[in-house]
Amino acid sequence: MLALFSDSTFLVALYFVGFVALLLYFGVYGRITAALDARAAAIRSELEEARKLREEAQALLAQYQRKRRDAEEEAQEIVSQARHEAERLAAETKRKLAEQVARRTELAEQKIARAEAQATKDVRDAATEIAIAAAAVVIGETAGSERQDALIDRSLDEVRRRLV
Repeated sequence: MLALFSDSTFLVALYFVGFVALLLYFGVYGRITAALDARAAAIRSELEEARKLREEAQALLAQYQRKRRDAEEEAQEIVSQARHEAERLAAETKRKLAEQVARRTELAEQKIARAEAQATKDVRDAATEIAIAAAAVVIGETAGSERQDALIDRSLDEVRRRLV
C-alpha cells in the first residue's frame, strides 16, 4: 500500500478527491450552483427583453409600412384628383372658347348683314335718285310744265311708298 502513495498519479487523484471533498464540505458547490443559476436567470431576462424589443421593433416596422402605404395611396389619390381637375378645366376652357368663337362669329355675321343691308339701301337710294333725275329730264323734254309737276309728284309718292 505504501507503493500506492509513491505513485504520483495516485497522489494527484487522491488530492483531487480531497480537494473536491473540501469544496463540498465548505458549501462551495451551493455557491457555484447559485451563481450559475443567477447567471442563467440574468441571461433568461436578457433574452426576454431582447424578444420584447424585437416584437416592438416589428410592430413599429409594420406601423411605418402601413403609414407609408397609406401615404402612397393618398398621393395617388391626390394625383388622380389633380388629373381629373385638369381634364375638367381643359374641357371647360375648350367649351368657353367654342362659345366665344361662336359669339364672335355671330357678331361678325350680324355686322356683315348690316353692312350688306346698308350697301343695298345706298344702292337703291342712288338708283332712285338717278331714276328720278332721268325721269325729270325725260319728262321735261316731252311734256308741259303742269303735266311734269303732276308726274313728278306721283312718281315721288310711288317711290316713297315702295321704299318704306
